[in-house]
Amino acid sequence: MAHKILVIDDDNALREMVGIVLESEGFDVSYHDAGSGALEAFKTSAPDLVLLDVMLPGKDGIEVCQEIRAIAGTPIIMLTAKTESEDVVRGLEAGADDYVVKPHNGAELLARIKARLRPVTEDGGIITVGELTMDPRSYEVKRAGVRISLTPLEFKLLHTLAVKPQQVFSREMLLEQVWGYQYKADTRLVNVHVQRLRSKVEEDPENPKIVTTVRGHGYRAGNETP
Repeated sequence: MAHKILVIDDDNALREMVGIVLESEGFDVSYHDAGSGALEAFKTSAPDLVLLDVMLPGKDGIEVCQEIRAIAGTPIIMLTAKTESEDVVRGLEAGADDYVVKPHNGAELLARIKARLRPVTEDGGIITVGELTMDPRSYEVKRAGVRISLTPLEFKLLHTLAVKPQQVFSREMLLEQVWGYQYKADTRLVNVHVQRLRSKVEEDPENPKIVTTVRGHGYRAGNETP
């Protein structure tokens, strides 16, 4: 079955271009052209991924992202202009998984979409990290039997660290292994998502024990000293 993608953008030409690119790759595409009504469009179409413009009439994309993230972990890729660099961080903090700067080429957009739709992991078996247990088969994370709700990307980020608890991952390594970037990219993606992940899995996010920082190097699962 074809993956369903919802494109939320008020630029008619861009929607048409994106639609041609996605449909040529076999995706089932639906559209909405404003921030107002976007959440209803999301509920109706039940997409596998959302392409969401930052600047929208009615409500901006940041607010729409927050509304979607409040009810679903569906991958969200923000579409931003080069002049909207501050909105990139706001979008990531609101729950977006990734972003693409406009104008973009079709190959880059497809790469970002396919990376987000790729299965989180094929590894089996329960993994323990600190007081947490992770089940890659069901994508469940639990503490003392209580489920912690993570988005697919947050699960993949935690899983990547947890399966190699002695390894320190640089931000560039995480961009490649979690986001699928094969070239230099914005490490803010990693920093913001680590903070979001900590807010969910750490008992005290200001004193993390699950995802820790190794100063000058990156992040690892567990204590700072390998």
